[in-house]
Amino acid sequence: MIQEAEWYETIPFADGVTLIHEPWMPFFFRCNMWLVRGSERDMLVDTGLGVFPLRRNVPALQGRPIVCVTSHTHFDHIGAAAEFDDRLVHPIEAPVLADPANDATLFDYYAEAGRDAELFLSPPEGWDAARYRIAPAPATGLIEHGDMIDLGDRRFTVLHTPGHSPGHIALWEETTGTLIAQDVIYDGALVTDCAGADMDQYRASMRLLSELAPRIVHGGHFPSFGPARYRQIIADFLAGAE
Repeated sequence: MIQEAEWYETIPFADGVTLIHEPWMPFFFRCNMWLVRGSERDMLVDTGLGVFPLRRNVPALQGRPIVCVTSHTHFDHIGAAAEFDDRLVHPIEAPVLADPANDATLFDYYAEAGRDAELFLSPPEGWDAARYRIAPAPATGLIEHGDMIDLGDRRFTVLHTPGHSPGHIALWEETTGTLIAQDVIYDGALVTDCAGADMDQYRASMRLLSELAPRIVHGGHFPSFGPARYRQIIADFLAGAE
């Protein structure tokens, strides 16, 4: 079984962006956590499964002020949110972040009938799905469409992108062409049928995203990708959803 110190891996990207992930989980469940370095504070987007403490095991998360932004409140994205003092989320998702019961975060759906075994390529030491709980992490601030997250030398625009989840948000930095999209768009099978999903909203979110011209897209799962693949995914989704 995997030990705590082995659980997380960090991979640096361009433009001061670092991927933090849990490589012992398959891509479908492996949350991509994105750390963005700013001159005054850093931003961490999502916090993974939380089976082991995140901050003490990732040196890049130590010694600097961090604003933790939650894209949506499914279990694989909010596990360690309570470790951070500054927590932002869309108002629709805030009640679940404050009271992350396993049914509300969709963990019960994946854990029932022994399906939690699908979560891991190799299970973590001491894992017991029956005891898994996410610590409450009430928001310290709410973010809505059009709001700005200011890191000092860089600013990200909040995009409300529902469809996968009612209060899902993505983050857009126009100056670098960086889109942190999380689960609204990634290069894999998009989930449109989970509790809280809405196809009409998803179509509207994809049309909104089609107006952007990102240079790089960092999704909530699977590898990052560029503008050509971005346009392909949106076109294929809308063609299949109409």
